[in-house]
Amino acid sequence: MDTTGAWNFAVWAPAAERVRVRVDGADHPMDAGADGWHRAAVAGAGPGSDYAFLLGDDDTPLPDPRAVWQPHGVHGPTRVYDHSAFAWTDTAWTGRALPGSVIYELHVGTFTAEGTFDAAVDRLDHLVALGVDVVELMPVNAFDGRHGWGYDGVLWSAVHEPYGGPDGLKRFVDACHARGLAVLLDVVYNHLGPSGAYLPRFGPYFSGENAWGPSLNLDGPASDEVRAHVVEGALSWLRDFHLDGLRLDAVHALRDCRAAPLLAELSAQVDALAAGLRRPLSLVAESDRNDPATVTAREAGGLGMTAQWCDDVHHALHTALTGEDHGYYRDFAAPGVLAHTLRQVFWHAGTYSSFRGRVHGRPVDTSRLPGHRFVAFLQNHDQVGNRAAGDRLSATVPVDLLGCGAALLLCSPYTPMLFMGEEWAASTPWQFFVSFPDPELAEAVRRGRRREFASHGWDGAAVPDPADPATRDASVLDWAERHRGDHARILGLYRDLIALRRTHPELADPRLDRFTVAAEADGRLLVLHRGGLRLVCNLRDAPAAVTLERPAAATLLTWGGAEVAEAAVALRAASCALVRLR
Repeated sequence: MDTTGAWNFAVWAPAAERVRVRVDGADHPMDAGADGWHRAAVAGAGPGSDYAFLLGDDDTPLPDPRAVWQPHGVHGPTRVYDHSAFAWTDTAWTGRALPGSVIYELHVGTFTAEGTFDAAVDRLDHLVALGVDVVELMPVNAFDGRHGWGYDGVLWSAVHEPYGGPDGLKRFVDACHARGLAVLLDVVYNHLGPSGAYLPRFGPYFSGENAWGPSLNLDGPASDEVRAHVVEGALSWLRDFHLDGLRLDAVHALRDCRAAPLLAELSAQVDALAAGLRRPLSLVAESDRNDPATVTAREAGGLGMTAQWCDDVHHALHTALTGEDHGYYRDFAAPGVLAHTLRQVFWHAGTYSSFRGRVHGRPVDTSRLPGHRFVAFLQNHDQVGNRAAGDRLSATVPVDLLGCGAALLLCSPYTPMLFMGEEWAASTPWQFFVSFPDPELAEAVRRGRRREFASHGWDGAAVPDPADPATRDASVLDWAERHRGDHARILGLYRDLIALRRTHPELADPRLDRFTVAAEADGRLLVLHRGGLRLVCNLRDAPAAVTLERPAAATLLTWGGAEVAEAAVALRAASCALVRLR
């Protein structure tokens, strides 16, 4: 609001000779600047006012590309939002750095039956008791419909209203900080969803194609404003919503030929903001490149990301636990893959990838890059939800073997991430679902999903209907089951393993050059060396025995029937033991 009491509206629309802003039903002309921005000061407008832009002679009102509040959905007008009006209580929060932390990925819409931020707050004490440090929210920016994964968002800075809108997100972050939990937010800049994608009408935001459609214009004409839009939006999440970091979706789909890549520019801006806020801020990239430059410091010629997701560790663990060897799992089925990948981060590090039909990746210099820069996981939203039936590991892997996988993950030098419900071996699937109001779009998604899985050898008719509300409902966590039987048993294991990471610093030590994995020829009997600790893990379906180099001074944890006597560890099938050597 300016000194006259008017509210200033602005929009970048460089090709439009005429732009109007409709505020609470009344149209106002906007002044065009040489920079492509159109501006208008409207008396009487302010927080709570609804507005939309009209381009040229088209009387179709369009939401603000930089909207924060979309109470009427992605096709409706934007509402003026005042960040300063929210009463934060987290002034004592000093943040949480990623090294040493355990991340918990959750989807607001299925974390609870209500599917709101406020309902999720009621479950935060469970996360505190579990021992996690960081909550990673799947995308919460506005998309069309009530329910969806969030990757079909079309307004990158507007908080999905059915979840609770911008104030709801702030209440969630405030409540997390009150409990000592940091919050990362998954953001998607590599594409737009299919409904409500008005951004290209305003300017040349996209150029070329990627796997999901138009590719963001990061290096073509007028790309300066496009990049500024992304950077300022990212900074706003961190500054105005008090978030502690961002997870950047599929950065390999960001085509950028500039000498100074967008990701390096973003990391520099985020570091500057962190210095000003006096709390750590993290950028976690999802990258399919297997390129250590992603997490190498800018000063060393890298992009400066805090960390990146590590699919290779997941694939190696998944294949070892399930025996699956189709698709991209084929390359991870050989006996030595798991031990090698645990030691070296990437399996594909300048090696041939049969799934891609080419050489892929570069090796990680384990003497220079720490393990905390790589986020490892047994499951995540993609690896569960992009299966035909959305089945979790718990649907096919016995609970004792699941526990061994958890031990390998949480005793590794990487930043571990859990997917919601994993900690109690949730019986509920996590399936792909949408709720587009347009029946033709919903049918197109339904057909496309079935066709995709049929092409990979799945029974297309067995794929759950993504547009059926029952598909979303089936994916909602059953919180009552975590107290029963094997669910309670494995929940206790996860709590114990996370607690051990805190009480025994060797387990969180990220130094890869001090990390050793010894394995038998079949790759299914492993010993992880973590300082003076040893995790002995038997993934075989038959008993095994291991003799340690020194007797055990203490047994910190056993699972699945492992027994420790002096230097001898006797393991039943699918069991493990964590011991401290004398």
